[in-house]
Amino acid sequence: MAVVLTKPYVEFKNEGYWIIGTRISLDSVIYAFRQGLLPESIAQSYPLLDVEKVYGAIAFYLANRSELDAYLVSEEDAFDAMPQPLQVDAPSLYQKLVVAKESLRQA
Repeated sequence: MAVVLTKPYVEFKNEGYWIIGTRISLDSVIYAFRQGLLPESIAQSYPLLDVEKVYGAIAFYLANRSELDAYLVSEEDAFDAMPQPLQVDAPSLYQKLVVAKESLRQA
């Protein structure tokens, strides 16, 4: 049996990072990891991911942390710049979401 020395788990396509063979963004795994979830818990949250893929995605993140952190900040800024219908339709809910987002950033 041949040993695989390196195996890709993440790909860059359509201006984003994705777990290979799924429609799950690397962003989702990174945010869960940053919130302190264990790889096994992350895998349970995403039925298409097994523990190997989660560990592979986390290893990719840790190996490229500064670049991916910058990527995440730019994605958050782009999202924040988009018009938010919720802000007009349900301002109190929108404000609660803004507060929750800020508390996650500080964590």
